[in-house]
Amino acid sequence: MLKQLVSFLILNALCLALQWWRPGPLPWVALDALLLMGLLGLIRAGDWRRWIAWALAVGYVALALFVAADGVMRLALGRPLNLYLDSALPGKVVDLAVTNLGYVWALGLAAVLVLSVLVLAWLVRTLLLYAGRQVSVRQAKAMTVLALVGLALLPVRAIPVAVSGAEVLATQVERIMDAQAQTEAFSRQLNTVESTGNRGRAVAMDRLAGDDVLIGFIESYGVSALGDPRYRPVLDPRLDAMEQALSTAGLSVVSGRLRSPVQGGQSWLAHATVLSGLWVDSAMAYDVMLSSGYTTLIDDFRQTGHDTVAVMPAITRAWPEGRQLGYRHIYDAQRIDYAGPALNWVTMPDQYTWSWFQRQVRDASATPIFAELALISSHAPWVPILPVLPDWQAIGDGQVFSPWKGAGEVPAELWRNPERVRQHYIRAIDYALAVATDYAIRHVDEHTLLILLGDHQPAPLVTGEGASRDVPVHIIARDPDLLAPFTGPAGLPGFRRGVRPDLDRPGPRMDQLRSFLHIHFSTVSPVASR
Repeated sequence: MLKQLVSFLILNALCLALQWWRPGPLPWVALDALLLMGLLGLIRAGDWRRWIAWALAVGYVALALFVAADGVMRLALGRPLNLYLDSALPGKVVDLAVTNLGYVWALGLAAVLVLSVLVLAWLVRTLLLYAGRQVSVRQAKAMTVLALVGLALLPVRAIPVAVSGAEVLATQVERIMDAQAQTEAFSRQLNTVESTGNRGRAVAMDRLAGDDVLIGFIESYGVSALGDPRYRPVLDPRLDAMEQALSTAGLSVVSGRLRSPVQGGQSWLAHATVLSGLWVDSAMAYDVMLSSGYTTLIDDFRQTGHDTVAVMPAITRAWPEGRQLGYRHIYDAQRIDYAGPALNWVTMPDQYTWSWFQRQVRDASATPIFAELALISSHAPWVPILPVLPDWQAIGDGQVFSPWKGAGEVPAELWRNPERVRQHYIRAIDYALAVATDYAIRHVDEHTLLILLGDHQPAPLVTGEGASRDVPVHIIARDPDLLAPFTGPAGLPGFRRGVRPDLDRPGPRMDQLRSFLHIHFSTVSPVASR
C-alpha cells in the first residue's frame, strides 16, 4: 500500500507541475495521475505497457515544454505562448542566444536542454511503469472509475481537482482559435478598406513638404522608465538636462505617450503599427498587412516628395519586408560601414548610428527625407553601457569605440541578478536619451521634425507584472508651429509641452498617429487608416 501511495503522490506532483501557470489556488489532485495509474494497471501485457508508457512520457515532456515556454513568454513578452502566432520565435531565440553567448556556449546550452528533455522522458516512463505494476486489476478499475467521477464533477468546481494535461492542451487550442479569429478579422478589415478603393492611395503631407521627418524608435523605452520609483533617480535628472539643453539650443519639445501593441520584444510590430495606422499586434497580422499592399507613412511621404530611408543597425540578414514596405533606401548592419566592435547583441552604439545617418544620409541628400531609425543601444542584455563621446567629429568609422570591446559584465553573469539587470536597463535608456538629445541639438534645424518614441516596454522582469504598455513620445522641432497641432484643441490626448508626458493619463494607441498626421499635416482629404 505504501508503494502505491508514493507512486501516486509522485505522479500527482508531476501532473500538478503543469498547473503552476494557473491563476488562483492550485488544485490538490490531478485526475490525470489517477487515470494514468489506473489505465496502466489494467494493461497487463509487458510490451504494450512499455510502449504506452513511452508514448505517455513523451506526451508529458511535450506538455512540460509548452508550460515552460509559456512561462518564458510571460516573463519576456508579458503575454502567454500561442503556437499559432509564435511559430517563428524559436529561430529568433536561437539567433539571440548565439549573438549573446557565442556559438560554443549556445551549442552547449542546447545540448544541456536536449539531454534534460531525454532524461525527463526516461524518468517519467520509468515512473509510469513502476506505478502501473503496483496496482492490481481491481485497484486499477477503482482508480479509473474514481477519475471518471472526478471528471463528471469537474465543471462544478466543488472539489479541488484538475485535469492538468488536458487543460494545457485546451488552453492552447483556445488561444490558437482566438488568434485565428483575430487574424481573419484583421484580413476582413483590410478587405473592407480595399472595397472602398482606399488601400492603394497615399496621403501627401504637403504641410511637411521640404522638412526632414525623422522617427527614431528607442528600444525598450517604456513609461515605466519615467514613472517607476526604481528608475526615477536616473531618468529625472536626464529629463531635466534634456529639457534644459533643448531650450538652450532654441528647440521646442512636446511629449506624450502612446500604447504599443507589444511588450518585451517583437519591435517590428510596433514599427508597423506606427507606419500603417493599423493595430499590428501579431506576426500573422504583420504578414497580412505586408501582403495586402496597404499604404503606410512611407507611401505618404514618398507622395509628398520625400526620399524614404530605413536605418536598421540590428538587421544582419536579408530583410525583404523592408522592400515590401516600400523604403527606397535600406541601410542594415552590413551597409552602415561600422568598423568598431560589436557590443554583445548591439551591433553598433546609438551615437554611431546617429552620426553615420547624419553624415552619409542627411548631409548627402538633395531632397527632404523621411527616415525610420531603429536605435538599439537600449536593447537587452544592456551591457556594456557606453559614455556619450563629446567630439562627434572623432566618431568616424566607429573605431573610436574599440576601448569598449568586451567591456562590462558578461551577459550570462549579469542576468543571474535581476536587480543588476534593472540597473543596467535604466542606464542604457539614459544613454539612448542623452545621445538623441545631443543629436537634436546639433542637427535639428528649422526644417526638421524629430519624433523620438519607445517601441515597447521592456520585459515584466524590468517593469513588474501588469505594467502599462504605453511608451513615451518626444517630438522635437526648431519651428514651434510644427508642434502646435500636437497640443492644440484637436491634439493627441495627453500630449503637452516639455519632455515629461502625463504619467497619470493613458495614451492613445500607436495606430492613431498616422491618421493624426494626415489630419493636421495634409491639405488633401485624408484617407481612412483603418
